[in-house]
Amino acid sequence: MIVELRQYTLHPGARETLIELFEREFVTGQQAVGITVGGRFRDLDDPNRFVWLRAFPDMAERRRSLEAFYGGPIWREHRDAANATMVDSDDVLLLCGPGFSPAPGTHEVLATICRPADAAAFDAYAACHLGPDHALQRTEHAENDFPQLPVRAGEDVRVWFGPAEPPPWSHQHLRLEPVTG
Repeated sequence: MIVELRQYTLHPGARETLIELFEREFVTGQQAVGITVGGRFRDLDDPNRFVWLRAFPDMAERRRSLEAFYGGPIWREHRDAANATMVDSDDVLLLCGPGFSPAPGTHEVLATICRPADAAAFDAYAACHLGPDHALQRTEHAENDFPQLPVRAGEDVRVWFGPAEPPPWSHQHLRLEPVTG
């Protein structure tokens, strides 16, 4: 599965406006064209950040679904309102893995973005510290075939959800509050 981890920086005070619009229009609008919309979150350490995931069966379906959504009536009708809330929407990691949605009733999720220096060493770390519930994802190195939406390139990351022993490599923790739709 192809997953996008999207981190939006928003204008001060605009997060709830975007979340309301997103939940009302963009979740079902994306689902209608074959996109699996996963977890949506408020960043607990940054009141101007909205984090969310969406997934596709493969790169070809990603392109087809994104063309359908961004060329369709829902985005056309609401894009100006959505874009008015955003400072930056280009902090996007293209990943392969299982996607992630928090269990109902979850109040906080810890996400880790790790930049391991060595894939084999990371695999050994993961075997000891991560299980299937962590929804481990890895960088998808395929070319972004929908360039209208940039993704971060030239990085090799691992992302997982839930607590774990801190990795010995450069990493970032995100404390996230699930948005309930």
